[in-house]
Amino acid sequence: MQYKHLLRYFLLLPFLIIVNGCTSLNAGLKKYPQKKFVIKNVNVIPMVNRGEVLLNATVIIENRIIVSINGHIPNDAHVINGKGKWLIPGLVDMHVHVPTDGTFNNTYPTRAAAIFTSTQDVMTPFIANGVTTIFSLNSVVGNFGQRNEIIRGDVIGPRMALAAMINGGNEVGTANTPSDGRQSVRFAKAEGYEFIKVYSSLNTKTYKAIVDEAHMQGMKVIGHIPNEFKNKIEEAFVPYFGMVAHAEEYAKQSEDFSYHDAQRFAKLAKQNGTWLSPTLIVISKIAEQTRTLDSIRNLVSLQYVHPLLQNKWLTANKYNIGTSSERVIRLEKIVEFNNQLVKAFKETGVPIVAGTDAGSSGVIAGFSLHDELELLVKAGLTTEEALVSATRQPATWLGIESKIGTVESGKFADLVLLDGNPLESIKNTRSIFGVFVDGRWLDKSHIKGMLSDLSKRNLASKDKYEWSKRGEY
Repeated sequence: MQYKHLLRYFLLLPFLIIVNGCTSLNAGLKKYPQKKFVIKNVNVIPMVNRGEVLLNATVIIENRIIVSINGHIPNDAHVINGKGKWLIPGLVDMHVHVPTDGTFNNTYPTRAAAIFTSTQDVMTPFIANGVTTIFSLNSVVGNFGQRNEIIRGDVIGPRMALAAMINGGNEVGTANTPSDGRQSVRFAKAEGYEFIKVYSSLNTKTYKAIVDEAHMQGMKVIGHIPNEFKNKIEEAFVPYFGMVAHAEEYAKQSEDFSYHDAQRFAKLAKQNGTWLSPTLIVISKIAEQTRTLDSIRNLVSLQYVHPLLQNKWLTANKYNIGTSSERVIRLEKIVEFNNQLVKAFKETGVPIVAGTDAGSSGVIAGFSLHDELELLVKAGLTTEEALVSATRQPATWLGIESKIGTVESGKFADLVLLDGNPLESIKNTRSIFGVFVDGRWLDKSHIKGMLSDLSKRNLASKDKYEWSKRGEY
């Protein structure tokens, strides 16, 4: 195990030297000339105090920073008319899987090399949907490269928090002893990861060692509840286990999907200080796919997904292959139980953050966060609580609450300007007039153009893929 990690480290070392000092979540777009912006007569939902709304306010942005609200207006600023519009903090998706070229080559090794996807194409759906920060779980070396393209300003994309995944089992790179678990954490820290994701096949002692070592290394832990804790979930709640990554991790621990179980799990999480990212959308999408793949085929946003992933979702869909009525019924019960979990966790006072598992079959980057917000409201959160779950709460857990998550003087200008009031209807988070990405303004026409170009490139890549299958490319 130690030799494997040493090899992994030395292979990555030149890359780390190149990007040293450039991997912070606080870094921003530096390539573009800094400008001054003023949003006039806008209704601001700052997400600072409960129920607070600033009507007909003026927000001044300079050098990527919100310098004041209702302060002095610079003469040389670019003015945006915010009349009748609503300004919220940039949205955060707390559970994504960001594909790299390696993802496609591993999935389709014989044909994918001829089909390149740019970092911009991967990031555009996030930005187009007002998602200005993402938490990448199970990150790989390629994600560091993507993040640095964004930092340099070569790509317009969200801030990226990166978590290294540690699992147990028989595969290469797994950790099956406490010593291996601790070593895995240390190497993840050395490689530049900020967070650790624990996974399902870890044994009890290794899991506990990983969580403890991560704390010692100043790294928060998110992830699954390992399968070994079945029928003894109480033992999984060790100090510094920071967040459960899916509501269904609790569903796996319930025999009858009762509200009593939901309340019991919520109490355990509250006592341990363990937050929840329900990812309601992913299990909902999985349930749909067990019935029919039309739920994917009919997605308007499918055009923004790389054609190789489209093909995988539609021809090698593990949820649909071998499906049965029993699978459909069980997943429908889990969907309902997840809603009960959200209600119980809210009542118990466990912090909830919005995550989607974007990259999973049918869960499309950026677009899925709006789906998640709607499902959270349906499950019992107020519209304001749903907004908090995708703005202030994630910033707090990630440790960057002094930089993003609210609309305040001194914060980075990660902002979304909406045509409708999201407090009246959470669906209004989709009515995007424009997005500020670390101080760079993208209006509706710019966003529309980016999406249109992405759709055209995906169509062209799809044609190349079809040609390559026929030996014509």
